[in-house]
Amino acid sequence: MWRCRYCHNPDTWTLSNGLPVAVTKAVDELRKYRQGLKIMSGGFTLSGGEPLMQHRFAAKLLAGSKAMGIHTAMETNGYYGDRLSDAELEALDLVLLGIKTWGPERHKDLTGVDSAPTLAFAERLATLDKPVWIRFVLVPGLTDDLETLKGIAGYAAGLGNVERVEVLPFHQMGKFKWERLGLDYTLGDVMPPTPEAAEKACQVFRAEGLKAY
Repeated sequence: MWRCRYCHNPDTWTLSNGLPVAVTKAVDELRKYRQGLKIMSGGFTLSGGEPLMQHRFAAKLLAGSKAMGIHTAMETNGYYGDRLSDAELEALDLVLLGIKTWGPERHKDLTGVDSAPTLAFAERLATLDKPVWIRFVLVPGLTDDLETLKGIAGYAAGLGNVERVEVLPFHQMGKFKWERLGLDYTLGDVMPPTPEAAEKACQVFRAEGLKAY
């Protein structure tokens, strides 16, 4: 089961939290903002937690958004990407794909699961020529080593469909949720990376010809 050690929304790990919403109601709510989104050249991003834990809802909501002419994006770790068919992926204009670290053992230590499903989804998106933004969290002492950065950078550059890489500095904003839920938070003493460290990480991605911010 996916349990990322720096997750800032561990309350989304169980589907029993939150209020149930029908797809039709969600689409109707989005319809209210359709004209404004078009005028502002905006769009709709489906995020979570992991939206593909509820893949049927996600597919229908994205299809409904696309049918209204709204630009669609989904933020995902890709682990459940095989739950969507190629036809359902047609409703997506952009995928914000989280790649957490590099190497199967490191990935399992960080998230609790194998990295293979995420990479398989990334390669499938490349085959479909679906635009992708890679999202990578920079955690001092955990994901900031050169081997990890170069591994992800080389892989992303080789896909051919990655438009940009977002280097996201680690933060402690989710710590209180872990504590309230009685979960073992192992990164309590980790400080956020400095702006200089984040820039150096971006430079590794740029060296592979990628846009990184």
